[in-house]
Order: sequence, then structure tokens, then C-alpha cells
Amino acid sequence: MFNLPSLHSIALMIPAIVLGLTFHEFAHGWVAYQLGDNTARDAGRLTLNPVAHVDPIGLILLFLAGFGWAKPVPVNPYNLRGDIPRGMLLVSLAGPATNLLLAVASALFFGMFAGLRLPYFDEIMVYMIQINVVLAVFNLLPIPPLDGSKILAGLLPGRREWLHQLEAYGAIILIVLVFSGAIRFIFNIFVKPIVVMLYMLAKSVSQLVI
Repeated sequence: MFNLPSLHSIALMIPAIVLGLTFHEFAHGWVAYQLGDNTARDAGRLTLNPVAHVDPIGLILLFLAGFGWAKPVPVNPYNLRGDIPRGMLLVSLAGPATNLLLAVASALFFGMFAGLRLPYFDEIMVYMIQINVVLAVFNLLPIPPLDGSKILAGLLPGRREWLHQLEAYGAIILIVLVFSGAIRFIFNIFVKPIVVMLYMLAKSVSQLVI
């Protein structure tokens, strides 16, 4: 099911992947730090240096399967001020929200400078939009250890033992989703409409600039 992209395509994807993964993990650490947890800072993860965040396996899967991940930023929920589930919700939401913001910013940037006809600019901006939307949607799936499971735990009332029980099967569920093709179905439902809207935004901005 994996279609290996050309070296040319990989080169054009790299800026989107590096920026998307780096800002995603930095956002987790930054929000945790703002809420009182210094764990990410003390581990050297409160940085925009990609080397601190990029995971080789997650990087390869982004090229092969269209989704991936970075090294998880360490967070100690007991250091967070106030309600712990709410704090973890905010920390977890920060990553996908940042990817969506990067996608929107890329669409605006794409529209503003599309008329310059810079070499490979269009292709790089398309990847910036697509990959950041994919990272956001994938990480919002309510399956441990993805961010969506912690967001869901923060939204639902009552005890959360079910989340800890589900964590034991999270990796298996993700593997089934990938190899069954279900992940592609999910992406078609959620990713494509968002990407299309961002393309329309870029086109509208380009028409205003021209």
C-alpha cells in the first residue's frame, strides 16, 4: 500500500515535514511550560531545533504512508497548575492546533507570493498545507498515544481508567487502521475538505494581491 515517492518529491516535502513536526512538539512543551511544567525545558525539548524532535521512524512513515510523528515531548501532568485533565487537554491540543495554524499561514503565504513564480515554490507550499493538515488530523484521532485520546479524556467526565486500558492496544489499533486502508478513508473524510478550503483561501489571497 506504500508508494515510495521520488527523491525530487522527498526533497520538496522536507521543509513541511521538519517544520510541521518541530512546531508540533515545541507547542506541546511550550504550553506545558506555561502551565507550570518544566519537564520539556529541562529535557532540552523547549526548542525549535528539529534535531531535538524528529523521530526517524515517524519521518520515514510520513514519506511512505502520508502520516507520521516526532519524538513525544515529555510532560509531567502533576506539575501542571489547576485541573490536571484540563491541563493535559490544552497541552495535547497545542500540537494539532499549531499544525492547522501552520497550514493556514502557508495558504496565506502561498497566495501572497504565488505570482512571483519562484522555482518549486508552489510545490513546497502545497506540501506545507497538505502535510500540516494530515499531522493535525492524524494526531486528533482518539487513540493512545495520539493527542486525541488525551483531549477526549479532558472533555469527558468521570474516571478515566478506560484510557489506560486502551493504551495497551493503541499501537495495534493504529497498525490495523493503516494496513486495512481505514486511515486513508479517514483522511479522505477530514483532510481533503480542509485542504480544499485552504487552496481556495490561497487563491482568494492571490487574486487580492494581483
